[in-house]
Amino acid sequence: MSLRALVVDDAVFFRRVLSDALASLPGVEVVGSAANGRLALQKVRDLRPDLVTLDIEMPEMDGVAVLDELRRNGEIVEVIVVSAVSRRGGQLTLRALGKGAIDFITKPEGPSPEQNRESLIRELTPLVRAITNRLEIRTILRSGPPEALARVPLSAPAPPVADIGDVTGRMQRLSGLAKPEMVLIGVSTGGPVALSRLLPAIPGDIGVPILIVQHMPAVFTQALADDLNSKCAVRVREGVHGELPQPNVAYIAPGGRHMRLGLAPDGKPFIQITDDPPENNCRPAVDYLFRSAARLFPGRAVAVILTGMGSDGTIGLRLLKRNGCFVIAQDEASCVIYGMPRAAVEAGATDVVLPLDAIAGKIVSAVRGRR
Repeated sequence: MSLRALVVDDAVFFRRVLSDALASLPGVEVVGSAANGRLALQKVRDLRPDLVTLDIEMPEMDGVAVLDELRRNGEIVEVIVVSAVSRRGGQLTLRALGKGAIDFITKPEGPSPEQNRESLIRELTPLVRAITNRLEIRTILRSGPPEALARVPLSAPAPPVADIGDVTGRMQRLSGLAKPEMVLIGVSTGGPVALSRLLPAIPGDIGVPILIVQHMPAVFTQALADDLNSKCAVRVREGVHGELPQPNVAYIAPGGRHMRLGLAPDGKPFIQITDDPPENNCRPAVDYLFRSAARLFPGRAVAVILTGMGSDGTIGLRLLKRNGCFVIAQDEASCVIYGMPRAAVEAGATDVVLPLDAIAGKIVSAVRGRR
């Protein structure tokens, strides 16, 4: 199917570069552009796009206000936020994600239009692919008769989820290896909203540190940490190189940098922040954190994989599970993009698959030895 896209940005130059980047992607038709939020709302009504790329900082009506109007008017359209790399841009982007934007990209700052175009193509390609898949599934669910629907594989079949009673028995047998001393969380597309529902449900006396890798660029993770800290009983902040993770504190990998665990001379973990090369086209990468915990602290973590594109985290989860860690995956119905959890489930690297709102309770029971 063809994906109809509308580009909204107050800068003529960037509208052109972004339109060119989108038009170069297979199956994408750029049906129009708008220079401000009010024009964007009118063009959504007139052109009926499937996708809107929405500049978050615009005069008159910013991207957050546009999203409010779209939802108030009942418009069904996927939105990718386009943001400058700034503290204000990060704060507005988090608000936009909370109002239904599927994801965001940052405005490239390369020395030439061609380099900026190539950068946009790299960022947009997986997002467009995921949105196209969502639209195809939505179309089938709305229009296909039951007998046709039964013949259409909406997604690759996932292996059966193990019976929870069986999982509990297996984990009790493994629990002698070590008591969980940390919670590890990996998440990407849809992550800020997922984390804003998951972390506030975790009690302030959970008793262990929580380490989180959310795929995000620099600056944005600080805004995310500040936002979550205002909502949660546990403290939430960016991880700092060399610090010892404390109980009842959640540490988010700084945007654009990796976070892993090191082993102090006294056997305790400490946080390492590095600029090692990207993994799975990501920095920070979930695998990078998970792998370090599997290697240095086998059997001593509860790991969670949440909504996101791709398969980052699967290799690390296989290592964690092999060493006796308990692994939780978010289910397809509650994911924005069922990519990272699907990859982990299909690799046999999970113990339970749960709706987002059930995960906090399972984390708490696992940490407290009631898996």
